[in-house]
This record gives sequence, structure tokens and C-alpha cells, in this order.
Amino acid sequence: AEEVLFSAASIWEIAIKSRLGRTGFTVKPREIARAACDSGFSELPVGSEAAALVAELPRLHRDPFDRLLVAQAMSEPAIFYTADHRLPAYSELIHRIRSA
Repeated sequence: AEEVLFSAASIWEIAIKSRLGRTGFTVKPREIARAACDSGFSELPVGSEAAALVAELPRLHRDPFDRLLVAQAMSEPAIFYTADHRLPAYSELIHRIRSA
């Protein structure tokens, strides 16, 4: 079976946006991380290789969280599923899914 990962960068993004009072970010970051682990997902920490790769990515997208997620997928390598239509342009590892 394939390992399913969630990024520490996603938890960081939720923490920041939750703290800023952004709409849709009402769940506590620790609860999300715990639920992901309880569901069998493995946490992908942010490593120096992915962090450095962010500087080498083309400027196709400005969101720093998304750029870090792309860099993580590329440096692992790992398939990354996203609803963002702009991200697949970075790599064949990035796949767009349609959100409901």
C-alpha cells in the first residue's frame, strides 16, 4: 500500500490563518494533525532540501505555503493532490482534483 502523507507546512498554514481569523479556519491545528495521524496518514516534516528548493521554483504562484508544498512533493518525490489549478504547472507530480 502507498503511504499517504500530510505536510507539517499545511498545519503551519492552518495555524497562521486560524490565528488571523480567516474564514474556514476554525479547527485547531493540533486537532487536524492528530486526526490525520489517527486516520493513518504520516507527517512529512519540512526539511532543508524542500525549503531551499522554494527559491528555485518559477514564479508561477505567489502563495508561500503552496510553493513549499510543491517543493516538498518535488524533493521527496511524492504525488501531491490539490484543487488549485495553477500548481500542476510546476511538476508532473502535482495532480489537480476537482473540489465539490
